[in-house]
Amino acid sequence: MSQLSAEDEVELQSLLKQLLRSINDRISAAPSTECAEEILLHLEETDKNFHNYEFVKYLRQYVETSLGNVVEEETRNLTRGDGDHAIGSGHDTLIHAVTRRTRESDEYQQMMQTLKNTTIMSVESLLNKFEEDQLRKEEMNREKQHSQSTSQYTDNCSDSDSSFNQSYAFIRQEQLQALAEKLDSSRPKEVRWTALQALCCAPPSDVLSCESWSGLRRNLCAALTDPDLSDNVLQFFAKSFSSSPLNVTREIYTSLAKSVESSFLSLKLSFPTGSATVDINRPEISRLLKQIRLMNDFQREVTTFWIRHPEKYMEEVIESTFSLLSIHHETASAPPETEKALEPVHLLALLDVKATWFNKWMHGSYSRTVVLRLLERKYKSLIVAALQQLIQYSESWETADPQSAGQQNTGSGQRSEYTETELDYAFFVHSLCILGKLLIYTNGRKLFPVKVRQRKDPVSLTDLVVILINIMYQHPTPLHRDSSHTDSLCPSVLVMEVLWSLCERTDCAVECLYQTPVIETLLEPVLALLNGQQANLKSPAETLILIADVLARIANTDRGLTLFLYEKNVAVADSERTFAAHVIVQFTLRLLGEELTSSVCDAAVSRALCGAFVFVCRQMYNTCEGLQLLRPYGLHTAVAAAWKKTSSLSERVPTPIPGTAAGTSTQELQNMLLWEETLLDSLLSFAVTPKGLLLLQQTGAINECVSYMFSRFTKKLQVSRCEKFGYGVMVTQVAATAPGVAALHGSGFVRALVVELWSVLECGSEDVRVVRPKPTPMEPIDGCCLKSFLSLVNLLSSSQSVWELVGRQPLANKPEYTLREMPTSIPDLIDRLIAVNSEAKIHSLFHHEQSHTFGLRLLSVLCCNLDSFLLLESQYNICQTLLQSQRENLTEPDTSEGECIIDSLSVERNHVLVRVSSVGGPSERKLPPRDVQEGGEPYPWPMFWSYPLPHCYTLDPPMIHHNSQDTEIGAFLASSKDCVREESWMESCRRHYCTAMTSTPNVLTGNVLADLLEQGVNHLSVSATESFFHPAQYKAEDNSVESVVLSSVEQLGINTCLRYGSYLNLLKEDAEKELTLLMKHIKIFLSTQRVKTASELITQQEGYPGNDWLASTVFLLMSGDMDRSLGLLLNLSSLLTSAFIWPARIHTSVHVPVEVSASGIPPVYWCTAHYVELLLRAELPLVHSAFRMSGFTPSQMCLHWLTQCFWNYLDWPEICHYVSTCVLLGSDYQVYMCVAVFKHLQPDILQHTQAEELPVFLKEEPILGFKVSSYLAFMEGLEQRYRNIVLTDMKTICDPGHRIAQRLGPLLSVLSSPACRPAAAPDISRSGPSPHGPLPCVPLHGHRLEVWLLPPEVHHHHLLGPLHQLASEAARWSQELARGSIPRAGA
Repeated sequence: MSQLSAEDEVELQSLLKQLLRSINDRISAAPSTECAEEILLHLEETDKNFHNYEFVKYLRQYVETSLGNVVEEETRNLTRGDGDHAIGSGHDTLIHAVTRRTRESDEYQQMMQTLKNTTIMSVESLLNKFEEDQLRKEEMNREKQHSQSTSQYTDNCSDSDSSFNQSYAFIRQEQLQALAEKLDSSRPKEVRWTALQALCCAPPSDVLSCESWSGLRRNLCAALTDPDLSDNVLQFFAKSFSSSPLNVTREIYTSLAKSVESSFLSLKLSFPTGSATVDINRPEISRLLKQIRLMNDFQREVTTFWIRHPEKYMEEVIESTFSLLSIHHETASAPPETEKALEPVHLLALLDVKATWFNKWMHGSYSRTVVLRLLERKYKSLIVAALQQLIQYSESWETADPQSAGQQNTGSGQRSEYTETELDYAFFVHSLCILGKLLIYTNGRKLFPVKVRQRKDPVSLTDLVVILINIMYQHPTPLHRDSSHTDSLCPSVLVMEVLWSLCERTDCAVECLYQTPVIETLLEPVLALLNGQQANLKSPAETLILIADVLARIANTDRGLTLFLYEKNVAVADSERTFAAHVIVQFTLRLLGEELTSSVCDAAVSRALCGAFVFVCRQMYNTCEGLQLLRPYGLHTAVAAAWKKTSSLSERVPTPIPGTAAGTSTQELQNMLLWEETLLDSLLSFAVTPKGLLLLQQTGAINECVSYMFSRFTKKLQVSRCEKFGYGVMVTQVAATAPGVAALHGSGFVRALVVELWSVLECGSEDVRVVRPKPTPMEPIDGCCLKSFLSLVNLLSSSQSVWELVGRQPLANKPEYTLREMPTSIPDLIDRLIAVNSEAKIHSLFHHEQSHTFGLRLLSVLCCNLDSFLLLESQYNICQTLLQSQRENLTEPDTSEGECIIDSLSVERNHVLVRVSSVGGPSERKLPPRDVQEGGEPYPWPMFWSYPLPHCYTLDPPMIHHNSQDTEIGAFLASSKDCVREESWMESCRRHYCTAMTSTPNVLTGNVLADLLEQGVNHLSVSATESFFHPAQYKAEDNSVESVVLSSVEQLGINTCLRYGSYLNLLKEDAEKELTLLMKHIKIFLSTQRVKTASELITQQEGYPGNDWLASTVFLLMSGDMDRSLGLLLNLSSLLTSAFIWPARIHTSVHVPVEVSASGIPPVYWCTAHYVELLLRAELPLVHSAFRMSGFTPSQMCLHWLTQCFWNYLDWPEICHYVSTCVLLGSDYQVYMCVAVFKHLQPDILQHTQAEELPVFLKEEPILGFKVSSYLAFMEGLEQRYRNIVLTDMKTICDPGHRIAQRLGPLLSVLSSPACRPAAAPDISRSGPSPHGPLPCVPLHGHRLEVWLLPPEVHHHHLLGPLHQLASEAARWSQELARGSIPRAGA
C-alpha cells in the first residue's frame, strides 16, 4: 500500500477532526503548546477510550493491511527451526525479533512515509478551513453590526460547541500581538469588539503566556468600563480563572478589583433613601454586579489551590479584595448630613449574604494568618464599618423589618429592586458573619477593642457580645417556623449561631461570654420578670427560650458552671450582687409553679419555656457542686410535682375514637405526653450524682424515670444535646443502690442485658452468611462479649444490687435444658454459666469452655465484694461446686487422687478458689495468675480440690507492735489516763497521732493503736461538742444474747474474720466464741435503733444485708477481746463518724429521717461517695474524666471499699490507720482517704481506661504501695480546703436544721428572690464560730437571723404565720449551736 486515495484522505481528515473534538477539553486545559503535545503523546496511557476512537481503529487497520504479510513471513522464518517459541519465555523473544525485523523492512518505511505525508496534508487542510471560517465569521459580524445599532451588541460569544472551529484552535504569537493592538482604547469600538470575540475563542493558556500579555491585560481592564465590551472581557476572565494557575489569575483578579474600585469612585452611586430603591438592571449597577459576582466566585474557589503557590500571590489577592471593600472608610468619616453612597460591600452582601468567601479564607491557617495581619495593619476600617453596621442596626431595630428584608434571596421570581432597609439588612448579615468568624480565633479577638464613630469608648469583645444579645432580644425566632432560607437569615438565628460557636470553644467563651456584663444582659429579662416587671422584649417567650439555650451551653462547661455557682455577677439591688445560679433556679421554680404564665405567654408555650430553663438547671444539678447549691430550693420536688400533675391530666384527656377526625384532644394529648417525658428526663438527670439519686428516690418517681431511661437506652439515643456520653454512667450510678437496681429490674433492663449477653455468647450471628471461618478467641473473654461483661460488672458492682437480684432465689438445677432455653435473670445466668455442675448444663452450652470461662471471670469479679461472696456462698455453696469440678478434673477422679488436668477452666477455678479462700492485702496473700507458661512446667502453682488452702498462697504476716510503752504516743496515753475531762486532751492526741503517722507509722498497730482508739473514743463520746448521737444505753441479759440466731451470711463472715485473724496471729483459741458473742451483742444493740419500713426491698426487711466488717475489724484490732471491742463500738455509736465508717450501724436507723431510712441508700453512698466525686472533679480531673469515659463511677468503688473496710485491698496496718484516722481526725477524712487512694492509682486508672478494663482492674487488683501515712499531708490539705463543705453536710444527716430547710423549701423562691431585701436584725445568738460550721439551707449569716422584707405584691398575711414559726425554730437552733448543746437524735 504505497499511496492513499483521495477518499482515504477525506476520511482521514474527518477522523482526525473527530478525535480532536473528543479530546478538546484536555487540550484546552493545557497551559501551553508543549503541554498539549505531551497530552497527545501520552494519550494511550491516560485515556481509557483511546482504542475506541475511530481514528485509532483506522490506523490499526491500515497498519495490519500494510504490514500483515511481512509479519507472517518473518514469523514463519523464525519458527521454522525452533518450534518452542510459542510457549514459555521464548514467546517474548519471538515477538521482539519479529518486531525488530518488521521495523527494518522496506514496507514499514514506505508505510510510515505515506502516513506522515497524508496526515500533514490533512492538518494543513483543517487549518486552512479554520482560517476561512474565521474570516467568513468576521465578515458576517461586520454585516450584522452595520444592520444593528451599536448598543445591541450580542454577548453570547462564549465558547460554543456548534462546530470544531469554535471549540478548539491554536493561535500564533503574531495574532495575539495584533489582537492586543486592536484592543487599545484608541481604536474604534467595532474593532475592539471584534478582537474581543476572537480572544474569547482562543485558548486562555496561549493568551496568558504570550509576550504581549501585560499590554493586553491593561487594554482588557480598560474595556471593562465600556458597557458594550464589559461582558466579553468577563467571559474571557472567567475562562482564564478556571484554566490557569494562580500566578496568572491573581493578575486578572487584582486588575478586576482595581477596575471595580475605580468604577465606584468615579460613578459615586447614591444609596437609596426613604421609598427609593436600587435597580440592579441599571447598566452601571448591572455591570458592577457582574464583575463582583465573578470576583466572589473566584474568592470561594481560590482557597482550594492557593496553598500550592507562594504566599505573596495569595496576599495580593487578599489585599486587593480588602482595598476594594475599604472604600467605605472615606464616607464613614464624613458628616452625618452627607449623602450615603452605594459601596462595593453592599453588592457583595447581596451576592454572598453570609460571607462564605470570608469563612473559607479564615478556615485554613495558611490564609487566616495573612487575613488577620492585613486587617490589623492596614484594613482595620473594614472591622470598624462592620461593627458600625451592627450598632446601627441594633439602635434602629424598630424601623427594620427582618422578615421582609430576609426574603431578598427567596422566592421563585428574580428580584431586580432593593430598598434601603434590604440593602442595610444584607450588609448587617454580612458584617455579623464576618465578625462572628473573627471572634473564634485568638488573633481575631486581638483586633478588639475597636474605636467607632459616635461612641466615646472603644467597643470591646464584651460590648460586641452584648450588642449581639440585644439584637437577639428584639428579633426572636418564631416557635413554629419553617426551615426556609428566610429563617436562616433571621437575626436571632444568626446571633445564636455566633453564640453557639463561642460556647464550643473554651478560650472564646472565657474572653467573650464569661463576663459579668454578658451574664447580666442575659439575665436582665429574667430578673425583671422575677421582680414583677415587664421585660423589654418583643416576644418574651421566644426570647427567653433562646436565653435558656445560651445559658445551658454555658453551664455545660466547667468554667461556665463555676461562673454560675461561685461568682456574684448579677446585680439584684443598688449595691448587692448574687449568683447567677440562684436567679435561674428561682425563675425555674416560678415557671414550674405556673406563676409567670400570664405575664409571659400562654400555657402551651410556657411548657417549652419551662422545659428550657429546667434544662439549664439540669446542667448544674447533674454535677455534685451544682446540686450542692441548688438542693435547698427543692427543685426535684417541684419537677416531680409538675410531672405528677401532668401525668394525671394526660390520663383525663379522652381517647380519640377511630373513624373520627383527630381534633384538639389528640394534639393536646401529644403535647401532654411530650411535656411528661421532658419532666421525666429532667428528674432522671438527678441520678447522675449519688446525692441526686437519693433525691430522685424520695420523689417517688424512680421507677418511671428508670423505665424511661431504658426505653431510650434500647434505642441508643443520646442523653441530651449537651451530654458527651451515653446512659452508661447513669445506669451504673443507679445500679449501685437497692432501689435503683430494683427499678432497673422492673423496667426490663436486667432481662434485656442477660438476653443480649446470651445471644452474643452462645448464639452468635449464625444467621449471617459466613464468608470466612470465625477465628477461635484467644482471650478468655471474646471481644464481642466484652461490652456485655462490663455491663454486668457495673450492674452487680454493689453488694446491695446482688442482694436485690439474687437474694432468696434458688438455682434451677434442671435435669434437662433445651438448646433454645435462654436465661432471663441473674440467678439463671449463675445456674447456666457459673454453677456448671451437671452433664445437662454442659451439654446445653454450644461453647462450653468459652461460656464457662466467662461465668468464672464474672464470679471472680463478684467475689471481690465480700458481702456478695457471702451471699452466693450461703445460697449456692459456690466453693464446694468449684472444688467438686476440680476433683472431676483429676486424672483419677473416682479416687480423688492423681494430678489435676491443666486447662483454661481448671486454672480459672483455681484462681477463684484462692481469691475467696484467702483474706489479705497486697503484701499478705498471693493470687495465682491466669496464664499458662511455656516450658516443662506450664503452671507451677499447686491446684487443690479440698481445704486447707496451700501455704504458698499466703505470705508472711506483717510485724505488729504490741508494746505501747516504747513509743512516744504510748507514753502520752499512759500519762494522760487521769486527765479524762481535760478539754485540750483531744487536740494533743490528734497532734501526737499526726506526728506518729508522719514519722513512725509502723508503731501505730497492735496494743498501741487499740489503746489510742479506746481512749480517743471515750473522750469524744463524753464531749458535748463531739458527741453527735444520743449516747448508747445498752444492757443485754446473757440469756437474751444466747438466744440470738445469726444468719448463714453472718456465720460465714465470722469464719472469714477468724481466718484473717489467725493469719495475723491476733486471736486466741476461744476467738470464735468471743466473736460470735460480739456479733450477737451488736445485733441486739442495732436492732433497737432501727425503724420498721414498708419497703419491698430485700435489703430493708431483715437487718443489715451482709457482714459487719467494722465490728470484725475492731475485734481483730482489740486482739479478740470481746468486752473492749463491744465497749469501743458502743461509745463509737454516739459519734458522727459511726454513721459513715460503720454501715451496719446506720442501716434503717432511727437517727436519720424516715424517708432516708426507707430509701435503702446508705449515707456512705449519698454523702461520702458524693463528695468523693465532687473532689475528684476539682482535684483529679483526669481520674474523673477516665471514670466518665469508662461508664464506671467512683462512687461505686468507694461504696465497695468502705463497706468492707478496705479488706482484701489494703494490708492490715493500713486498714487500722484508715479506721483510726477517720475516728480521731474527723468523719470527713473518709472522703479524703478515698481521694488519696484515687490519686495513688491515677496512672493505673488512666492506663486501664484506655484498655477498657477499668472496673475489673479496680475490683480485682489490690491497692499496691498505698500508705495512709504517705498521703496524710495531702489529706490535711484537702481538709483545709473542703472541711467547711464536707463536714458541714455530713452533720446534716439527722439534725433539725435539715428539717427546717425542708420546711423553708416552698418559701425559698419568694424569700431569696431579688425583690426580697434583707434588713438588719438584732443578734439573737451568741457570737463566735459554731462547732459545726455554717449550717446550710438556713437563712443564718454569721449566726445573725435576717428579717426579710417581702415585695409589695406578695400577700404578707399568707406567709406571716409560717415565717414566724420558722424564724422561732431557726433562732432556737442557732442559740443551741452557739452554746454547744446540740439536740440528740433519738433523744
